[in-house]
Amino acid sequence: MYDFRPDAALPKPELYRDLLQAADALTENEPDAIANMANVAALMAEYLPHLNWAGFYRVVGDELILGPFIGRPACIRIAMGAGVCGTAAATATTQLVEDVHAFPGHIACDAASRSELVVPVRKGAGVVAVIDLDSPELARFDAEDAAGIEALAEMLSHRI
Repeated sequence: MYDFRPDAALPKPELYRDLLQAADALTENEPDAIANMANVAALMAEYLPHLNWAGFYRVVGDELILGPFIGRPACIRIAMGAGVCGTAAATATTQLVEDVHAFPGHIACDAASRSELVVPVRKGAGVVAVIDLDSPELARFDAEDAAGIEALAEMLSHRI
């Protein structure tokens, strides 16, 4: 049994280091991508405060399809280039959005979301998924959050 317990008092870099170690331990010898995404979604929800959604969208053809997540029911399909997730996937770049209502074309899957961080998971030259974090707080995410989730995406790129 796994019992990962984050220390909420840790500075962000250390919190993300611990999250990465926990995700590595859970996914290291597991070949199933869905199982790995499910466990990592649960870890992100445990480790990262002030979230209302944490999970994955998988790239399938020319769209994103909902993957494992923790939170309220979500949009199932997102066109490549649409909204924050589709933009991250299409451009292969991290999207750190302080106010989702100011983002052109934002897709409101959960009306409570106010800020969002979406990080592409790259495999070779392409994007295979995105990690999506939503918060009911404005400007919840910063450069340290982006760097932490980018490190997680890099580690997961060979496990999903």
